[in-house]
Amino acid sequence: MESQLSQSGNVPKRASDTALSMATAMDLKLFKVFKAVVESGGFTAAQAELNIGLAAISKQISDLEIRLGMRLCTRGREKFGLTEQGKVIYQASLDLFCALDEFRGRLGNVRGELLGDLNIAVIDNTCSDPNSPLINVLQDWQAQAPKARMRLSVAPLEEIEQGILKGQFAAGIVPVYDDKYEFEVLPMYRETSELYCSHDHPLFALDDAAIDDNLLSQAEYIDHVYANHQEKFRPLGPRNISAIATQVEAVAMLVMTGRYLGHLPVHWAKIYVDRGQMRSIKAKRFRVNTPFKLLYRPNGRSNPLLDVFLQIMQQHLSDKVAVLASGQ
Repeated sequence: MESQLSQSGNVPKRASDTALSMATAMDLKLFKVFKAVVESGGFTAAQAELNIGLAAISKQISDLEIRLGMRLCTRGREKFGLTEQGKVIYQASLDLFCALDEFRGRLGNVRGELLGDLNIAVIDNTCSDPNSPLINVLQDWQAQAPKARMRLSVAPLEEIEQGILKGQFAAGIVPVYDDKYEFEVLPMYRETSELYCSHDHPLFALDDAAIDDNLLSQAEYIDHVYANHQEKFRPLGPRNISAIATQVEAVAMLVMTGRYLGHLPVHWAKIYVDRGQMRSIKAKRFRVNTPFKLLYRPNGRSNPLLDVFLQIMQQHLSDKVAVLASGQ
């Protein structure tokens, strides 16, 4: 006696199977919108990235949820966040667009062109550092890949590292304090930071010779969370840290209140020093040289755009070493 299944010749589809089959034929535009919303941190912030209105973004995310048969994120009055299913779909979308970029790269190789997007991330407030070759590297990369698109993001250290590992970024330029075994690492340059106070701070008017350990022990300091390492506070200890900042500009704001001392990159603080609004405190004692490195995933998918970027970066770094060696 034949069963109903054998008579039909087909196994009935489950709801999840239907959602999956629909997802495989999904318009990539919806996944692109979803990816942009996640990476922008919400619907409102994604408007500039996508160049469409809030209502259109909301509708397209709703369409994607309906067609996938699952809720991807919270919105409305709730703080934006991904559901557990949304996290899986976001990672899958990263893999999808990485695969598309790889396809474009292979197509471009056949045609002798560099095509697609290259996603690079950098830490905040590094543009003015004369030691960084990034701007010159970007210029040369644009010249070699005129039909490709550079997507340059500024993000905190932890987000850059996680973004590289997840495939959101092809590479990142960050301060590196510890060995990074999970990445391929290209050493780039060192950023010099010094300890600063503002013109409203009691130490501003004193010569370095008059600033002894007793005065320093009474001062209050800023803990720069993502750019902190032992060397910065080793001479004084952490007992006087009474403020926390997560970005260079936040450190500068707190320094400018006149209450705190804080480490800032010399290249970034220069504009305040030139205006007479800040000064460095005992530069030789508190100077810190932070290594900046380019990180990228080992054994990742073939990425011709990244390969060219790395080649140009290595050439600039080699040229700089040669100039320094020649004493010019």
